[in-house]
Amino acid sequence: MARLPISSVARVNAQHTSRGFALIELLCVLAIVGLLAAVMLPGIPRATSRAKLEGFALQTAALLKEDRNAAVARRATVVTRVETASRSIRSGASGRTIRIPSDVVMEAALASRCANRVAGKSIEFFASGMSCGGTVLLSRPGVALEIRVNWFTGSVEVVPGKSV
Repeated sequence: MARLPISSVARVNAQHTSRGFALIELLCVLAIVGLLAAVMLPGIPRATSRAKLEGFALQTAALLKEDRNAAVARRATVVTRVETASRSIRSGASGRTIRIPSDVVMEAALASRCANRVAGKSIEFFASGMSCGGTVLLSRPGVALEIRVNWFTGSVEVVPGKSV
């Protein structure tokens, strides 16, 4: 068997040791990437999509319709609270609350007086089916939806609004 010069042996050993990564090295890199992802992902803002905005508008319309139907069925006034400051809409019939995300602009145009009382932060539905009426606007850049409550009929509809 022929002996290789020492310099050739060193070259062969160097080639064998630098062929790839050890399993422990790969696991360390994956652990570091996992830690960075765990730290960074919660900080990335998650914007409300158009579909989610439409979902919030439809949930709000459904809640308002439920309150109107409850007022007619109970033959009593039902008050739906619309709180733009706390970004919530609370049913007077069921107590269910819809919370609007902070990246969605929420505005309300409500009657300041209704049935000879101060209203301002609510939509009242009467036993006759009529209401105080009002509009709730939900918008984000590029899309806006209005939830309108007709004062005379109490009907609720979702229509496109002026986008921001």
